[in-house]
Amino acid sequence: MPDHPTDEHEITAPAYDQRLMRRLLGYLRPYRWLTLGAAVLLLAQSGLALVGPQLTERALDAAIPRHDLGLLGFLTALYLATLALDFMVEYGGTLLTTFIGQRVMYDLRMELFSHLQRLSVSYFDRNPVGRLMTRVTSDVETLNELFSSGVVTIFGDVFTLLAIMVMMLAIDFRLALASFAVIPLVWLTARIFRRRVRETFRDIRYRLARLNAYLQERLSGMQIVQLFGREAASARRFGELNHEHLGAHLRSITVYAIFFPVVELLTSVSMAVLLWYGGLRVMSGTLTVGVLAAFIQYTRRFFQPLQDLSEKFNLLQSAMASSERVFALLDEPVTVVEPAKPVALARPIRGAVRFEGVWFRYGGDGPWVLRDVTFTASPSQTIALVGHTGAGKTTIVNLLLRFYDPERGRITIDGVDIRDLSTADLRSMIGFVQQDLFLFTGDILHNLTLDAPISPERAREAAHRVGADRFIERLPSGYNHLLGERGRSLSVGERQLLSFARALALDPKILVLDEATSSVDAEAEAQIQRAIAELMSGRTSLVVAHRLSTILHADEILVLHHGEIRERGTHRELIAQRGIYERLYQLQLRGQEVRKIA
Repeated sequence: MPDHPTDEHEITAPAYDQRLMRRLLGYLRPYRWLTLGAAVLLLAQSGLALVGPQLTERALDAAIPRHDLGLLGFLTALYLATLALDFMVEYGGTLLTTFIGQRVMYDLRMELFSHLQRLSVSYFDRNPVGRLMTRVTSDVETLNELFSSGVVTIFGDVFTLLAIMVMMLAIDFRLALASFAVIPLVWLTARIFRRRVRETFRDIRYRLARLNAYLQERLSGMQIVQLFGREAASARRFGELNHEHLGAHLRSITVYAIFFPVVELLTSVSMAVLLWYGGLRVMSGTLTVGVLAAFIQYTRRFFQPLQDLSEKFNLLQSAMASSERVFALLDEPVTVVEPAKPVALARPIRGAVRFEGVWFRYGGDGPWVLRDVTFTASPSQTIALVGHTGAGKTTIVNLLLRFYDPERGRITIDGVDIRDLSTADLRSMIGFVQQDLFLFTGDILHNLTLDAPISPERAREAAHRVGADRFIERLPSGYNHLLGERGRSLSVGERQLLSFARALALDPKILVLDEATSSVDAEAEAQIQRAIAELMSGRTSLVVAHRLSTILHADEILVLHHGEIRERGTHRELIAQRGIYERLYQLQLRGQEVRKIA
């Protein structure tokens, strides 16, 4: 079984993308003063790195030859004070940069989550949840590393390099050139390292996304996996993905394990060249021991930022790849656009729904799912939608809820196009009970209110009116009873009654039922039908029906076939027409007789 059609391995980013970097740096704007403070501390730290070698040179060339204990003590105390100050500066800089990184990560995650909540339902149909979770977690974490140990510290490393180079050239340019002799080899090593580590990190992100997507899918469908005895096969496939992820990490570790010893070796070569050339000059009397000792310290401090910059380049590359994926998600267009100036419906809201010549297709270039659909649902009227699977019933519901917008025609409530209403106002008027029940982890009262401004008393009254209170009060903690994921500790009928109570607690003007009784047995259906009758009372109701026996008393039944309304009327009128509806009804009757015989 293929994991997912989208191959994330194709997503690549250049080592440095100025457009992406400008966009990333925009997240630092609210923290610009903190960022400036971190930069100042890093500059101070770079300046302090120059002090130690100078004190060493002074001690070896002045204090020790003269046996000046006072000067030696002063230089030692100054050296210790420099170390203490360096500790405090580095501590403050680390705190600031980490705080900035965490705040930027928080802001970015909030922006991602808010954007995800505004995307259309079709986007989530195309993109696995596990992959989206990788965007919000792992990719954002990579950007956190860029902000906390990349952007500002790169500036500090570059300044340290320049400051040490200038100091070394100012003291003795010939000795400095001898120290810099291995820099071309360091540059070549870093270049090879960057290319290899870029490939390995890209592979790691790809493997991680696949692993998360597979894990989320299998855990969500664990009941099916166990039902068909696919545990061993799923474990093998997970093992393959896990092993690929492990292999990608091991390859990156191998690259690091080669790079750092090579840089250390080149640093040692540079030190050897320095000792040889500097020693010759000391013996010839053209160089002092103090200057040579200072150069040894400068050389070691010089190669540390070079090594750090190579590592930071890898971090930058990884951040470029992650930012490309994160911004691709943030740039995903919101297809259901909020109106610039939302219209408010006249009060009191009547809840009259009208479809006027509505045409719709998924994807914009596929076959038409709805063709010239026109009907009216008046206040307190019940309209039923029936038809074969794929006839367009659920699509009508999705359009009314503005999960999608029609390509042609319009949908109105009380004469106002729903595209002129804010989605919050529109959906607050509609109580939706769907076929695929969804309850959140938490207690029952939370699932009835979903943190909306609904009092506990009103939620309990809604549960009582639909008959859900009978099973709720039998639970150990009543309305405070904690539900597991998706409410799986409850029966289908109990979950259905909770969804009815949730819709009723909102007191909607329009009620939409999408195959609300298709998954329950006859005994539960009888109780649910009583709940539905209570729920529909005084409301405009649209009912998508699989069991025709549930909509016999609807004011009007619309029969959809290939996206068109082919028949309409009451149950009696449609039976008398002896058309599509009558054939559907007879098929269901024969099916019920077969089940009784069985």
